[in-house]
Amino acid sequence: MKIDITEFLEADYNEAILLWKQIEEVGLDDADSFENTCSFLKRNQGMSFVARHEGKMIGAVLCGHDGRRGYLHHLAVLPEYRGNGIGSNLVEKSLSALSQAGIMKCNIFLFASNVKGKAFWEKTGWFGYNNLELMYRRIKHKNDID
Repeated sequence: MKIDITEFLEADYNEAILLWKQIEEVGLDDADSFENTCSFLKRNQGMSFVARHEGKMIGAVLCGHDGRRGYLHHLAVLPEYRGNGIGSNLVEKSLSALSQAGIMKCNIFLFASNVKGKAFWEKTGWFGYNNLELMYRRIKHKNDID
């Protein structure tokens, strides 16, 4: 099976959103709008990738950094294509790009209930933090409705 992995471009957004919506373990919200995703891609050029088989998008990952740490978001491969190294290849391409940018450590986010995802990450050499908990706060924007 020939898989093409290419840089995630603005033009890939609609296909990626459709892909991610098919994957139960991927959580999307308003931060994943077209504008926000394009801004992320522009700021982190050459770090995010998509995988295609016969022209069909079958996998995607967003990758970026803050100057100190890398972050992977929304790694997903369609279930019927899993087990072929596609996810691992997407991750390795992103890690290589982070390395070239001088980033030495990368973090991921996954739902605590994502057993399959956790198994994938552990199998590919990732470790959990036992002493950290993720927290967030929404930032009010001028276009928000009260």
